[in-house]
Amino acid sequence: MDKAAPDKAAPDKATQDKATQLIRMAEDELTEYSSEARKIEKLHRKFSFAVPYPDQKAVRAQVVAMMPQTFVAKVVEENRQTVALPFWGIGGLGLLFGISAQQPIDLIATLVGFYTAYRLQKWGWELEAKRLVLKTLDSIESGVEAYRQGTAK
Repeated sequence: MDKAAPDKAAPDKATQDKATQLIRMAEDELTEYSSEARKIEKLHRKFSFAVPYPDQKAVRAQVVAMMPQTFVAKVVEENRQTVALPFWGIGGLGLLFGISAQQPIDLIATLVGFYTAYRLQKWGWELEAKRLVLKTLDSIESGVEAYRQGTAK
């Protein structure tokens, strides 16, 4: 019975590693200026080499499990720069007041504001990459289904 537990845990670890690999690929693709359709097209080829088609459903389920479903996560995913903007402002004002009024306590607001803004934007970037992974895997799935229906006729 002890051997059954590692066998079940191994695919989860492998699936999680593959999901993380696909998310990193999507983050790399987000750095390029192109349309979402072009990004999906480029990732389509990369994903097909990285993860075999039969394993893609498990990887998709893993990515869905990694996605937070809260309202705040949705807002940050869709508008990460807008959400982070007030914190950039707080950081800038803290820096301005800390230097001009020689108030070291205001520099704490700078650190908190800049750190919060940075973390929000990073979190939004990661959420957007995960969403791109899901869209790409869905695109691959729909392409395979269309091919199967075309050959069945």
